[in-house]
Amino acid sequence: MTTSLYDLLITPFEGFSFMRIAIAACLALALSGGPLGVLLLLRRMALDGNVLSHAVMPGAALGFVYAGHSLAALSLGGFASGAMVAGLTGLLSRKRAARQDAGLVVFYLVALALGITLVAFFGSNVDTVRVLFGTVLAINPSALMQIAFVSTATMVALAVFYRSIMLDAFDPVFLRMAGTRGMRALFTLLVLLNLVVSFQTFGTLLAIGPILLPAAAARCWTNRPGLMMALAVLIGMLSSYIGLLLSYHRNLPSGPAIVMVAGACYGASVLVSSGAAALRTRLRGNIR
Repeated sequence: MTTSLYDLLITPFEGFSFMRIAIAACLALALSGGPLGVLLLLRRMALDGNVLSHAVMPGAALGFVYAGHSLAALSLGGFASGAMVAGLTGLLSRKRAARQDAGLVVFYLVALALGITLVAFFGSNVDTVRVLFGTVLAINPSALMQIAFVSTATMVALAVFYRSIMLDAFDPVFLRMAGTRGMRALFTLLVLLNLVVSFQTFGTLLAIGPILLPAAAARCWTNRPGLMMALAVLIGMLSSYIGLLLSYHRNLPSGPAIVMVAGACYGASVLVSSGAAALRTRLRGNIR
């Protein structure tokens, strides 16, 4: 029994270097993605995060056209287009009466269509699928170092500016009156950086999944932001580990497998927390 469990849970990572690199990358992404996902939910910016993940597409596509699967070209292009879409939609929301989320949706649809067209025209169907869904098991040491750097920088920035970023999420007017500015821009920058490195792993369509789904699951269990972030990190890491095992043992695509496990964690969290809340309400009624 012990041997079979060992073969099931440990051997895939012990025997193959690409599995070790993949789990290291996913754990690093979960470490920074958990807190960012919680902050996106607290700021009611889940749609913004989803749109920005798609906005990375055209820049990455241009990087692909220029330099193929070059890590630097894909990263710089994706970050540039994401930053451009975020800036343009913010400008649109100030210049006109249109809501910012409507501007984000417009830009993300155009960006996604443009990116797919460029990759399909200059590449192949395989390249298109790779850009859309990522290749977790094809991460190389250079990409892993980039992911580790972004994750570390994100955690340091969140630790240093935690109070200001949290205050900006709940009372941005007070923060501006206190003379502290730029927290929204800093937060957007951190989200974009994590989406760029997550894009290399999970692709354009799934990049936001490992960031938002663990946070949504954690929110079912607590209202305390710090504990919520810790739970989101834990759920993200567990989802990555189980998803990679499912990918290895059942021959499933690794990125979608991880996102599906995270989605299952969210579903289970909703059911259990809802059931526990109903039980508490019923017990209180009986006591009264």
